Amino acid sequence: MKILFVYPEYPNTFWSFKYALKFISKNATYPPLGLLTVAAMVPGEWEKKLVDLNVSRLTDRDLEWADYVFISAMSIQEKSVRDIVGRCRAAGVKTVAGGPLFTSDYERFPEVDYLVLNEAENTLPAFLKDLEKGEPKRIYTSNEWADMEKTPQPAWDLIRLYDYACMNLQYSRGCPFNCEFCDIVTLYGRTPRTKTREQVLSELEALYSHGWRGGVFFVDDNFIGNKRKLKEKILPAVSSWMKDRGYPFSFTTEASVNLADDEELMDAMVDAGFTNVFLGIESPNEESLEECGKVQNTGRDLVACIRKIQSRGMLVHGGFIVGFDNDSPTVFERLIQFIQDSGIIVAMVGLLNAPKGTRLYQRMIRENRLLKDMSGDNTDYSMNFIPKMDYPILLKGYQQIVSAIYSPKAYYQRVKDFLKQYTPRHKMAFKFQMGYVTAFFKSIILLGTIGKERVPFWKLFFWSLFRRPGLFPMAITYAIYGFHFRKIFQK
Repeated sequence: MKILFVYPEYPNTFWSFKYALKFISKNATYPPLGLLTVAAMVPGEWEKKLVDLNVSRLTDRDLEWADYVFISAMSIQEKSVRDIVGRCRAAGVKTVAGGPLFTSDYERFPEVDYLVLNEAENTLPAFLKDLEKGEPKRIYTSNEWADMEKTPQPAWDLIRLYDYACMNLQYSRGCPFNCEFCDIVTLYGRTPRTKTREQVLSELEALYSHGWRGGVFFVDDNFIGNKRKLKEKILPAVSSWMKDRGYPFSFTTEASVNLADDEELMDAMVDAGFTNVFLGIESPNEESLEECGKVQNTGRDLVACIRKIQSRGMLVHGGFIVGFDNDSPTVFERLIQFIQDSGIIVAMVGLLNAPKGTRLYQRMIRENRLLKDMSGDNTDYSMNFIPKMDYPILLKGYQQIVSAIYSPKAYYQRVKDFLKQYTPRHKMAFKFQMGYVTAFFKSIILLGTIGKERVPFWKLFFWSLFRRPGLFPMAITYAIYGFHFRKIFQK
């Protein structure tokens, strides 16, 4: 059996970093972790190939070779998915699809031959068994949550690691919180399920053995869902592993704001090599947080929480949303000020949308406000429901926010403010990589000579070079990020 795994193209969005990747001659930020994990579940005696459309092309020869094409995707990749399925049908190749896009809305894909929905650990084995017998059904689904202790290591041998800017792995699924607009609980449940210490170390060792050195993103939707296990078992083991191998990686993840309440946990994460954490902050408006059930964010000084986490040695990236029913036109200036005061460099501000399966989606149906399915990109100036605020006012206010926070003056000021107070505590040994030397010289050309930000760029350049030379690479990195964000919001 010949299986071709195809990962759809990810459009140019806030998190694609495509404009930034050009500085280091990379085509994609992360490899397709889910598809690589699925590939590891397929019988070893079957022939396997993987084509990631973010780094290479899908050729007619690829389709001629394959008996089946396996596709995994998120909603934002739908356009590419439909192109792939169309090509497969034209070539007479059967398609097998799974992942969040299909699990949430499989009825919209009648052209897909086989649908393996929900978590692959539960549904893929039955499909593979039926496929070997020549009796596959069209749909495989499950109401049970997968046991992550049985999840195999990703099949890293199917890709070239250095096609990517960063590697990724998954420790847990699920989130103890149930925010109205979030579909994580629908897809993965409220009780965090985790891998064992041995699994995490084995996956780190696999990346290390394949020659990877650099960033690793723990893709968990809430890494700290089970704090006790992290503090007692996982983080101490990772810290020891990192020390024994000379600190080859730096880690990034996503967490909830209540991370700021646990100094022991923050210290353990930093000791293990975590340098960045993404927080879903959403809004400075308490009524909007209460509206969406963001209980972990209410009744606290969010700016103080962010500063506390950053003071422990982790850079905070933040997610924000406008368009809640309780938002008034004053929220736009409040959010701009909040982002500047908090010193969050990477602030992803999006318009509220209602993913299928969420409590918000169901409420919009009940209130007859739902318009369409969401695009998957909440920075593309679209909403899939009728907001309470007058839409033209909301859209104008949203544009005001992104224009303000990513203007060169405001953005470079946040970078400088952060570097002034940041003291790195991790022991990541940065290795020489020609790509980052190339990025340095490209930044001088694109940002320092022809870019709109050339004056603040050179101010930051010389300030960091002479005042914070140890953080100079970070200053250049975030200058490049700013270039990407400005290009994205020029739509």
